[in-house]
Amino acid sequence: MLGDKKLSIIPVGFSLMASFMCATAMFGLSAESYLRGTQFMVINASNIIGTPIVAYVFLPVFYKLGYLSVYQYLEERFGKSTRIVASLAFSIQTVLRTALVLYAVSLALNAIAGFSQTASMMVVGILCTFYSTIGGIKAVIVTDLFQSLLMFGSVFTVIGVAAVNVGGLTEIWKIAHDYGRVELFNFQVDPTVRHSWWSLMLGGMFTYVSVYGVNQVQVQRYLTMKDYGTAVRTLWFSWPITAFLSLSMSFAGLAMFSKYRDCDPIKEGRITSGDQLMALFVLDTMAFTPGLTGLFLAGVCSSALCSVSAALNSLAAVTLEDYITPLVNVDIPDQKRVLWSKILVAVYGILSVALAFCAHFVGPLLQASMTILGIIGGPMLAVFTLGILVPYINQKGALVGLVAGLIFSFFLGLGGPKPPVNNLPTYTNGCSPDSFHNFDVDVPSTSLLIESTATQEIHEESYMYLYKISYMYYIVIGFTTTILVSLVASLFFESNVNTQNPKLFFSANPKDVERQVETRQKRPSTVSKTVTFSLNS
Repeated sequence: MLGDKKLSIIPVGFSLMASFMCATAMFGLSAESYLRGTQFMVINASNIIGTPIVAYVFLPVFYKLGYLSVYQYLEERFGKSTRIVASLAFSIQTVLRTALVLYAVSLALNAIAGFSQTASMMVVGILCTFYSTIGGIKAVIVTDLFQSLLMFGSVFTVIGVAAVNVGGLTEIWKIAHDYGRVELFNFQVDPTVRHSWWSLMLGGMFTYVSVYGVNQVQVQRYLTMKDYGTAVRTLWFSWPITAFLSLSMSFAGLAMFSKYRDCDPIKEGRITSGDQLMALFVLDTMAFTPGLTGLFLAGVCSSALCSVSAALNSLAAVTLEDYITPLVNVDIPDQKRVLWSKILVAVYGILSVALAFCAHFVGPLLQASMTILGIIGGPMLAVFTLGILVPYINQKGALVGLVAGLIFSFFLGLGGPKPPVNNLPTYTNGCSPDSFHNFDVDVPSTSLLIESTATQEIHEESYMYLYKISYMYYIVIGFTTTILVSLVASLFFESNVNTQNPKLFFSANPKDVERQVETRQKRPSTVSKTVTFSLNS
């Protein structure tokens, strides 16, 4: 589960990136740029703010405690009930995202190789489950490195082919600008605007911190490093490669638009959603060049394997530490822990494949993925923040706040109806008349566009204001709700701060981390028995 704490910066840095930037990002980011412009690129700037928060606020606490399950911290700080609620929320979030990833890769395999979506999801899911079961986190991280390189290769292949076809990278950008795809400076304060600087900077920063700071998948990777300083350097190494891949995926959407700018394949009826654009582009431009289609497919499958393997390993760790070990109430020998871990990876792999069959109901992949991260990530980030930074918060107050935040976030994120996502104009004037697969599709006239816009504005007034708020704010609202409810609820219950272990709180001195880690490593059994005794008491 921890790779003998001997893994190095480069593979772990790529693994941190790969477990977050998956197949949903590859198809979702490119579709976002193609259909709605480049504003989403701004989110990469928010990660600059989030990285030091993770490195110097959250990571020191988790590293000096050294727990395999990050939610064990919540049990020591806020009691067993809070730990169970949080780990259950994490499990739901991770299984749902894993199902989305498997669905995303099935789109490409179905379009390019002719595999049925059912077979695609099952094959990728079974293969990933197999090597995650056999090899543990070391296998996951080492394969992540090579799969990340393939993922970069597939994205660069799409960009390179488009650049050759239109005359260079600058020509791709010029075409996107001429057709209104380039937008980077939307500063509207209105929270109902889907993407603006404020929603992307705030929502992006909170999402980054929740994923890289308090998520089991990422924290478990930090703990495979030999010391805290190496873990911090790994995090800083991971940020630029994550941003570079994200920007490349977005630019790939503009590259595809340069080909389909005058004959949109969605209006033409060749595909039904933007998430299928990249697979279609590969078919149209690379099918007759040996190796390129295979390279792209390898990259797509790699992007899925990276995320799925990371998720399965972390789900197994959380289930073993948070449910099975407390349930049996005895020390489980290492040999049996390994066996349990393998069984759990297999079970979660099967569950993820089963849920992937429902993923086509969720809409755009990018928004669905960010929504799942937001509605659970906000309350989770809030309860960890309160635990580390606000000693006054007590057990019952934190539990009430976490439950209230999760309920409200689910109501906000999954409730509805919500307004449809508006796309930028696409054109079919370059299509041949007999190329349409749906003959009802035609280019709307100017008068029809004006009438349609007016009707849409009237129709949007009928939606509840809460459901019109940008999905990027879901995580901010969930975080704020949990913080406020916890602060108020804690006033009605007795504080237990005087009985808390000082290691559970933020320390501004990095040397304290290394010193306390050394102390823990010298006295592992004594510390473990002391903690267990104090909790039982």
